[in-house]
Amino acid sequence: MASTNKCTYCGKEFAKERTLQVHLCEPKRRYLQRDEKWVVNAFMVFQRFYQIHQHNSKIKTYDEFVKSAYYNAFVKFGRFIMHINPLYPDKYIDYVLQSKVKLDHWSRDDLYELYLIEALKSEPVEAALQRSIATMMDWATEQNAQWSDYFRLVNTNRAVQHIQQGKISPWLLLGCTAGKRMLKSFNDEQLQMIERFINPSFWPSKLKSYPADHMLVQDTAREAKIV
Repeated sequence: MASTNKCTYCGKEFAKERTLQVHLCEPKRRYLQRDEKWVVNAFMVFQRFYQIHQHNSKIKTYDEFVKSAYYNAFVKFGRFIMHINPLYPDKYIDYVLQSKVKLDHWSRDDLYELYLIEALKSEPVEAALQRSIATMMDWATEQNAQWSDYFRLVNTNRAVQHIQQGKISPWLLLGCTAGKRMLKSFNDEQLQMIERFINPSFWPSKLKSYPADHMLVQDTAREAKIV
């Protein structure tokens, strides 16, 4: 008589039902993890990959994802997305998928950095200000300080980190007196660490080319008494 103790995921048969219950094969593990955040991310990217590169194909199913030879590579990228919490996630994913970079290299910090630098250049000034102010407010809550004192009181190493993460936008950093004053307090190493994010050959001319946006930054800083 044929055994009924058969794994529905891998097809392996067992003499005892109890052995089947504790059995954990790779296909079963993948199905059990389908609701984990990094796997959700990975599946979304997997579907988007085929939407971009195979325009006429049907939307990929989770079953197809689980059986893909590239499952682990996509999951690795899904973990990376969860870890870095990218600015404008959908745009970042499309940037990576259209970059012609090998799948194994998608989770590289330098690739995200290239994306981030370009995203900071093109995002609306309103979004840049909102994110910067939210970052300053979070800092103020942690430090029991006024958020408007951020540029004056923040630890410069912390500020460098915020700039590198895109949390403090060049719009505000270079668009108000307090931000520029803080930059003058940075040492040479710190300035070198943020140079590519505040690109001196781009941002000053950007501010001049968009006077209305620059004025919005200055007015916001003035009204908030950012000093």
